[in-house]
Amino acid sequence: MEDLKTSETWRVFRIQSELVEGFETLNDLGPAVTIFGSARLTPENKYYQEAEQVARLLADDGFAVITGGGPGVMEGANKGAKLGKAHSVGLNIELPAEQVPNPYHDISLHFRYFFIRKLMFIKYAMAFIIFPGGFGTMDELFEALTLTQTKRIQSFPIILYGSEYWGGLIDWMRKTLVKHETIENGDFSLFSLVDTPEEVLFLINEHYRVFGSIMPERKRRKTD
Repeated sequence: MEDLKTSETWRVFRIQSELVEGFETLNDLGPAVTIFGSARLTPENKYYQEAEQVARLLADDGFAVITGGGPGVMEGANKGAKLGKAHSVGLNIELPAEQVPNPYHDISLHFRYFFIRKLMFIKYAMAFIIFPGGFGTMDELFEALTLTQTKRIQSFPIILYGSEYWGGLIDWMRKTLVKHETIENGDFSLFSLVDTPEEVLFLINEHYRVFGSIMPERKRRKTD
């Protein structure tokens, strides 16, 4: 008889456990923004430093900051949030080449399954900020764009940080995807491209001022 712990049934229990832990831990987080970016960038890199600045501005304005919990841009963002006035959240993932959590979380979760981690990113974030990154960052970007384009989730700010990095991808979309009619010109309204931390804060607050999805008094600070 198959051992329960190696069966598909046991996998369902593990999935259920991760879902419950995520929901219970993050349910009272309050307004939050997720920041994505490469784990490979060092503290000397400008995008690491600007992720820290962005997160500090958001935290001081009352937004919790969520990252994937690892090094690089994620560490910079968690560090900035930790220095600010809101929660710094790390959603870590178990990988064959083990991801080492950065030391700047005050809320930390560990996931075995990518799809559950992705759900937490989407469910508890009011905006995505996408710093330069590799396949994982691209995956999160295009998943968010797909869910928004297909109206599976309510439209929310998706902000690409760094025109030098993202400009080529956007040009390719215009010259190739639009040309072949696989996307429309209107789809470019699903995201914004910025180069300064102040633009990020402005776009997020302006979006929710216009659409009325958040009131300032709902922002929760970790010092409350």
